[in-house]
Amino acid sequence: MNEMESVREKKLLRVGIYLRLSNEDRDKQSKDDDSESIKNQRNMLIDYIDKHPDFALVDEYCDEDLSGAGTYRPEFERLIKDCEDRKLDIVLCKSQSRFSRDMEVVERYINNKFKEWNIRFIGISDNTDTEILGNKKSRQINGLVNEWYLEDVSANIRSAFNSKMKQGEFISPFASFGYEVSKEDNNKLVVDPVASEIVKEIYDLYLKGLGFTGIAKHLNSKNIPSPSLYKYQKGIKCH
Repeated sequence: MNEMESVREKKLLRVGIYLRLSNEDRDKQSKDDDSESIKNQRNMLIDYIDKHPDFALVDEYCDEDLSGAGTYRPEFERLIKDCEDRKLDIVLCKSQSRFSRDMEVVERYINNKFKEWNIRFIGISDNTDTEILGNKKSRQINGLVNEWYLEDVSANIRSAFNSKMKQGEFISPFASFGYEVSKEDNNKLVVDPVASEIVKEIYDLYLKGLGFTGIAKHLNSKNIPSPSLYKYQKGIKCH
């Protein structure tokens, strides 16, 4: 008998816990490590389950290094699919904002789809519980506060970027082909000695009348990698 069948046999409530790292608690030593925040969330949720004898943890969904602003989150999508497939009875999070800061997402799932799928949502730290009558208003208020937080963060980021651009600082995560980000200053570009020679050759070929297809064939004949492959070979992430 597998774990899911055992849970059904005992008539326990099947709980899925959702964990997400937020921007304000990125305290990992390296990207490969579980953040302290994720560990704290997991401990809190498992402790909560242990205090409820009718709860049984059947799966964990963890999105590390991803925003809660409505962007694509693979584990979040897996959680939603499992809810739709009726594999869970309860979705447990540290708070509603860990599930999503996007009011549209909160309304679509917590206040609508979960009710349709007979899924109970619980957020421990902000006392969110869809089983409690009258809790919806406080959930919606929390949702609005989280949405306003996102708007403030977005406005602050745009303001900071605009200020940097006015000062001539580089703000993209990676440089255009022919340049590289300075190791001493992330806001400055320096010439890439290898790629810059390829760029010069491309311009020379174009001025001589060679079209895009001809230039591409010429570069391929010399086994010159494409810009994306060149960056990959240098260990530069372009996404």
